[in-house]
Amino acid sequence: MAINLLLVDDQNLVKMGICSLLELSGNIKVVAQLEDGSGVLAAIAEHEPDIMLLDIRMPNMDGLEVLAAMQEQGISVPTLILTVFDEHELVLKCMKLGARGFLRKDVSLDALIDAIEAVTAGQLWIQPAITNHVLDNEEYIQPKSTDVLESLTNSEVQVLRLAAAGYSNNEIADAIHKSAGTVRNQMSFILAKLQVRDRTRAVLKAIEHGLI
Repeated sequence: MAINLLLVDDQNLVKMGICSLLELSGNIKVVAQLEDGSGVLAAIAEHEPDIMLLDIRMPNMDGLEVLAAMQEQGISVPTLILTVFDEHELVLKCMKLGARGFLRKDVSLDALIDAIEAVTAGQLWIQPAITNHVLDNEEYIQPKSTDVLESLTNSEVQVLRLAAAGYSNNEIADAIHKSAGTVRNQMSFILAKLQVRDRTRAVLKAIEHGLI
């Protein structure tokens, strides 16, 4: 069964490139293309996409505004954010607004397809290069305890608790009946949200804030 995808990006070359790549996949269909976020809610209602690829920086209505509008109206479409290296602050904001994954605009075909299939299936997806760049940025203010509590999902807290108990990613995957890849992606999200570099620091921060 084909995955119906809504593509939102103001750069025509990017849209053309992505569409050309996805044509090679055979099971992903671009049902609509938009050049800014102003028509996203209407396009979702009309085409009922399984997933949305969304640029952050766009005229008229940007990716953050789209996510905020979707959240406000209770519209739930798994969303992959298209990003570049200098958008680390916006990546974190998108995470808090419900984005399910992040891809660089120079992504390979295999990574693009893997990400789309994973997020459509309910998983999280974030490229390690993006995670590392977010964590290497020194301008962030450390999140307050309430911010940390609100930003982590129940599933992420469960993963943290198992990590605190000494479980490996494979063991966590077995315990929660998910794939090891899903657990790795969840751990990447956890590290980015808590703004730490490894799972040990994540566990320590979780304990500090009373999460576990």
